[in-house]
Amino acid sequence: MSLLPCVEIEPRSPADATVIWLHGLGADGHDFEPIVPELRLPESASVRFIFPHAPSIPVTINGGYVMPAWYDILEMDIERKIDERQILASADAIRAFIDREIERGIDSRRIIVAGFSQGGAVAYQVALTYPKRLGGLLALSTYFATRETIKPDDANRDLPIQVCHGSLDPVVPEILGRQSVERLQSLGYPASYKTYPMEHGVSPQEVTDIAVWLKARLSL
Repeated sequence: MSLLPCVEIEPRSPADATVIWLHGLGADGHDFEPIVPELRLPESASVRFIFPHAPSIPVTINGGYVMPAWYDILEMDIERKIDERQILASADAIRAFIDREIERGIDSRRIIVAGFSQGGAVAYQVALTYPKRLGGLLALSTYFATRETIKPDDANRDLPIQVCHGSLDPVVPEILGRQSVERLQSLGYPASYKTYPMEHGVSPQEVTDIAVWLKARLSL
């Protein structure tokens, strides 16, 4: 499988860890590129950041308008009816990035998968089904779209998962974040949950908390 186009940010020294970060609907890989310096990771940290670009497809809830999207959203209700075939295809595309990082010499246990909004739904599917132990999953302002159909791989049964959500989110209601954590915990995952007084975005305090979490996961 050929890799999707992406933004790659290399560390000063040869990478020994990787964060693969997925953007939301209508954005692209540049959307979270500015967060890297904001994380203020140690100068000695050898972390490669990869921000893939989703393909452009028609999106039903936006009148069929073609835009970057990981999958089509068919109905904008609390259950978020989606095109599951497309979300699985996007998960395969991101899995190819993980495979490539392992080929580059990165230990799978030092690969973090992160996703915001629609990208987070794909991140859930990728991280929980990957057949090698990963370093962690970061789910931001998102929902567990495949919670009823996913077939998790035992390799990541104890994967550290951090879920963050805005309490004022009008796009992905916070209840979907809470339901995601409840579902994860019912499946036995050590998922933790943080909320912030914000809408559909990322707050300065959240960036600080993400940095702390990444440092702990990657022993930075």
